[in-house]
Amino acid sequence: MSEFNKRQEGFEKKFALDEEQKFKAEARRNKLLGLWAAEKLGFTGDAAAAYAKEVVAADFEEAGDGDVLKKVLGDLTAKGHAVTERDIRAKMDELLAQAAAQVKAGT
Repeated sequence: MSEFNKRQEGFEKKFALDEEQKFKAEARRNKLLGLWAAEKLGFTGDAAAAYAKEVVAADFEEAGDGDVLKKVLGDLTAKGHAVTERDIRAKMDELLAQAAAQVKAGT
C-alpha cells in the first residue's frame, strides 16, 4: 500500500470515528435534555426516563435538531412553562458540551 493510500485510509478512519462520536454526543445531549425537561414537567423515575427516550426518538423525525427543539418547547409550553426557543437552544448547547465530554471520557 502506498504512503498516500495509508494516509487516506487514516483520514477516513478518523472521519468515521469523529462522526460516530458526534452522533453519540448528540444522542446523549438529547437524553440529558429530555431528563431536564422531564424534571420541569414533574416527571420522575420511569416516567422521566420514558420521556427522555421520546426526546431522543424525536431526533429521527427530520434532519437537524429542530425536531427535538419543537418537541421539548411544545411540551413545556403546553404545561404552562414560560420558556422560549432561545432558552431551549441555550440548554441544548450547554448539554452538548457536557455530553461530548462524557462521550470522549467514555462514560
